[in-house]
Amino acid sequence: MENKTENKDITEISFQIILYAGNGKANAMEAIQQAKAGNFEEADRLIEEAGEELVKSHQYQTKLLQKEASGEENPINVLLVHSQDHLMTSMTVRDLAVEIIEIYKNK
Repeated sequence: MENKTENKDITEISFQIILYAGNGKANAMEAIQQAKAGNFEEADRLIEEAGEELVKSHQYQTKLLQKEASGEENPINVLLVHSQDHLMTSMTVRDLAVEIIEIYKNK
């Protein structure tokens, strides 16, 4: 019984990580398009929003890390691995979007 509950919790957390990371990535990609069009205020707003979404995603990840650091094991499944990959990729996209926007601003 407990194992099913733990798996359900991990699945829910994984989906939350994916949701917020996906939102952050989408905002970062849209920010690049706005900068490309010369809409730098909107690009900056979207980058800020991307950061906020990624913070939410990271908070769910932190819950898992804290649980493990306290000695409790987290069940690992493919969805959890995918969520971690999605979060890290989205963070990288946001970081690169910031740099790309600066390039557009300095053109």
